[in-house]
Amino acid sequence: MPQPTPELAATDPISQYFATWMDRANAAQASQPHWMTPITTVTPRLEQEFRYDQYQEFLANGTQLNNYFAGKGLELIPTTTNEILINVPPFEQRTDTRTTTVKPATGFGDGNFVTIKQRLLSANEENGNYILSAFLGFQAPTGITAFTNRPAWVVTPTLAGGIGWGDFDVQGTIAYTLPTDNQHIVGTSLVSSLTLQYHLFDYLWPEFAFNNTLWTSGERANKDQLLVGPGIMFGRFQLYDRVKLNFGVAYQVAVAPDHAILAPELVPLYNHAWILSMRMTF
Repeated sequence: MPQPTPELAATDPISQYFATWMDRANAAQASQPHWMTPITTVTPRLEQEFRYDQYQEFLANGTQLNNYFAGKGLELIPTTTNEILINVPPFEQRTDTRTTTVKPATGFGDGNFVTIKQRLLSANEENGNYILSAFLGFQAPTGITAFTNRPAWVVTPTLAGGIGWGDFDVQGTIAYTLPTDNQHIVGTSLVSSLTLQYHLFDYLWPEFAFNNTLWTSGERANKDQLLVGPGIMFGRFQLYDRVKLNFGVAYQVAVAPDHAILAPELVPLYNHAWILSMRMTF
């Protein structure tokens, strides 16, 4: 079979698409703010990186839960206004159980395996320093029995935005979780987050975050939980060409409501947690 000439191969649209991938990523990032991605708020910015997060959670009933990867993974910029997130399912380890109703368990949880992000509008620091994006995430019921909503898939539409003034910026999201099955048990929820961030010197990004979940149906209907806490990111440390290293740590504590203590089995989040976040951008 005859092979295509180098000239024809060079004009092949698929080859051209991948050959110009970094050009599109550069253009996308040049036209948006250059803030650091917060630890517990999904940034509205388009980012290209591999990310690993780890949570050490302490529940109100005395249980400790270690969450590895925390649903993070590979983030890519396929066009100048889109991002796709291909996430690794969380690997969870429940230990130190002090109740007879919750048993120790180790295995994968349900994976938010893909999220599609569409940037709606943006301006870099010289032209307004703001951004607005919409996401659509899909969580698959792939976890073991202890950590799954099986058979429900969960679809999560999200709106995210941010604005900055000099070295200070605010990034926030609001999302609604929609299970495709067992809604009377899993329930729908309104999930919001807000992070206040400051860029200090060259490599320090201190932040303070608010994360709230309000269940609107299901077993936890009309209950909510607010987590607050400080964090700090360090970066961007250049390793090679476009490749940079960022890492950080955060602490969260539940400040509301009382039912998080009175009925911990109805609140699947945690009383407090330590979070480690590491990213390799490219």
